[in-house]
Amino acid sequence: MQILQFKKCFFSELSNSYPETEIQSFFNILIEHVLNLNRIDIALQPNFEISENNLNTLQKNLNSLKNNIPIQYIIGETEFYGLPFKVNKNVLIPRPETEELVSWILEVSKVENSTLTILDIGTGSGCIPISLAKNLPTATISAIDISSKALKTAKENAQLNNVTIQFLEKDILKTNSLNTQYNIIVSNPPYVRELEKAEMQKNVLNYEPHLALFVENNNPLLFYNKIADLATKHLSKNGLLFFEINQYLGKETVDLLISKGFTAIELKKDMFGVDRMIKAVYTS
Repeated sequence: MQILQFKKCFFSELSNSYPETEIQSFFNILIEHVLNLNRIDIALQPNFEISENNLNTLQKNLNSLKNNIPIQYIIGETEFYGLPFKVNKNVLIPRPETEELVSWILEVSKVENSTLTILDIGTGSGCIPISLAKNLPTATISAIDISSKALKTAKENAQLNNVTIQFLEKDILKTNSLNTQYNIIVSNPPYVRELEKAEMQKNVLNYEPHLALFVENNNPLLFYNKIADLATKHLSKNGLLFFEINQYLGKETVDLLISKGFTAIELKKDMFGVDRMIKAVYTS
């Protein structure tokens, strides 16, 4: 089958499930991944003949998209902060909003002491600490996750990006001591309430790990409460705590941090104009 013929079939089969711009993006990603052809190559070679093996792979990928499997899981990779990351069903797909959190940390860190110690709690794919490590080469960075499978992926991503991170398998809710002091603690913990599931897209709800996404309706700040308590013990003087947060719980998260003695608290909106991240200072 020629590439132009496959494109027509591809768009036709996905037209009831996705907007045209998204289908075009999926097509470009898959063609580059499977055939190593970019958009210019496709335009110049509309009669390119797809081999039987590659056509079978593309058809399988198309069927996966029809079942709402995220494109990142289909190809097994994504990009975050300009870096390559392996992703699979054991880790969340990194979001653009989290890139904004990384940018905020770097903005602050680059005017601080260059020998920073940083801890990421609930690291998943490792996107936060690895991106920080690439941009703060003299920092000492550690990362925690409850999932051994997520940590396996994070370690592969650290190797892929040629950075050194100390990875630790811990259940943060059962952790009473971090055994060291940090200049910065950052976390993008589970924060989606069960009641918010109805707002979520099928590809997220059906395929991304619920362990990394959801909290009970009656205690949505469970992780923030625990991490803030640990931060009061393990942040160095004037240390910084960064959180990605539930957009509906900005005030509540700020109030929680105030109650624990944090100061200079900043609540920041993301590119979509919703409350998404917090920076706080612990001076005691």
